[in-house]
Amino acid sequence: MIVQDAFLKKIKDFGLNSYEAKIWTALLSRGVSTAGELSDIAGVPRSRSYDVLESLEKKGFIIMKLGKPIKYIAIPPEEVMERVKKRISMEAQERSKILEQLQGSDILKELNTLHTQGIDMINPSDLTGVIKGRTQIYNHLSSMIKNAKKSVVLMTTEEGLIRKHKHLSKVFKKANEKGVNVKILSSLTNKSKEVVKDLKKYSDVQNIKGYNGRFCIVDNKEIAFMILDDTKVHPSYDVAIWVNTPLFASTLGKVINQCPL
Repeated sequence: MIVQDAFLKKIKDFGLNSYEAKIWTALLSRGVSTAGELSDIAGVPRSRSYDVLESLEKKGFIIMKLGKPIKYIAIPPEEVMERVKKRISMEAQERSKILEQLQGSDILKELNTLHTQGIDMINPSDLTGVIKGRTQIYNHLSSMIKNAKKSVVLMTTEEGLIRKHKHLSKVFKKANEKGVNVKILSSLTNKSKEVVKDLKKYSDVQNIKGYNGRFCIVDNKEIAFMILDDTKVHPSYDVAIWVNTPLFASTLGKVINQCPL
């Protein structure tokens, strides 16, 4: 049985590896089959087929048929989907409980101590990094803003402003509630009217025509700047540079505050 690679990749979304996906689809095509038959049909080494079938059985994708020789029965995909959803939900709840227990624990305190000691030993010039992909960029910006104590200055495009409102509005609001001065600069039109209206509740939004730079300065100490045109790059390939540089960050912050944009 030949199964397209693209189809197998989608099957992996069920939480299966390559061999598991091949064996399961092979069994679905047969309904009932032996390990040897499935190995031949799926092109999976016989030495691995029993382990794979055992794993599929534990995950609730198949059941073992009583009798000799040992055969396996495929469970309907719709039922498998419900089982997968239930398992993922339970795993997420368990992981959430573990993380809640770690919050404020001695382990977390020790990890924070290690990190603080490590940072103290690092040369400031080494505190730089490259962040790839827009999702990771937003995650990093979120962390920067959460840790802000005095100020946040964000410059972005109008499309970027709309996206950041969706992903970062909560951290902007919390920063404002902590007394952090949040300033947002963007070239605005009626397209972002509703977004700006909401952002103005907890930040100073300024309309700057003709500027399309994208960067974020926090506490005049660290800066993250995006190096590509967001209208010409796929979100997965967007790139940001993060630098902990008080001299440059504070200088740029002063220029923004003193010069009319």
